[in-house]
Amino acid sequence: MINSRRVIGIIGGMGPMATADIFRKIIEKTDAERDCEHLHILIDNNTDIPDRTACIIEGSDAPALLMSESAKRLESMGADLLIIPCNTAHFFHGRVSECCGIPVLHMPRETAEAVRSLGIKCAGLLATEGTLLSGIYDGIFEEYGIELRRPSEQARKMLMHIIYNEVKAGRPADTEVLEEELCRMEAEGCEAFILACTELPIAFAGNTLHRFIDPTSVLAEAAITAAGGKLKR
Repeated sequence: MINSRRVIGIIGGMGPMATADIFRKIIEKTDAERDCEHLHILIDNNTDIPDRTACIIEGSDAPALLMSESAKRLESMGADLLIIPCNTAHFFHGRVSECCGIPVLHMPRETAEAVRSLGIKCAGLLATEGTLLSGIYDGIFEEYGIELRRPSEQARKMLMHIIYNEVKAGRPADTEVLEEELCRMEAEGCEAFILACTELPIAFAGNTLHRFIDPTSVLAEAAITAAGGKLKR
């Protein structure tokens, strides 16, 4: 029997924990009882890709160059579609898509579609400074009729600390420091929070005090579907 399923390529390394997280989620969300029922996945854990936030602030396109190299490498290895488990890196999505002949799924757009399907009209955007500055979520969510609200400047600094000094550094994440801000945003109308940095689902794992939308999980499900796999329900 010919396998008609497509091979998923992961442009990884941004960071390694986030790459491992989406790989695990694809496995966990695939309806499979045997090894051969899982999807074929290729991973390029390219840790040479420079920090996306720093490059956006500096006006550098260095991440796009190395992400494109990863895309072409994965395509040459047999990938039929690509995913990028880094929200901020989607600032360079267009450049990466142009360099290869296979689809590159778009995590912010997939997330907007998922949020709209849940009937959410207003959400808080928890992200890196690079993602917030780039506006990669804002335009798409506006297109889908969903209002996005941003945390305070102090909370944004806390988020950057959690992302860079805790999760990326392999240390335990203290998300309790954000509790007051999340409650404030909920009181002002936020129905859910978008964990728009792939380190944040790791940081907030097990937190049931608020409603969170995990773009990593959304992208994992989109990749399974696009590859012809079966989602676990």
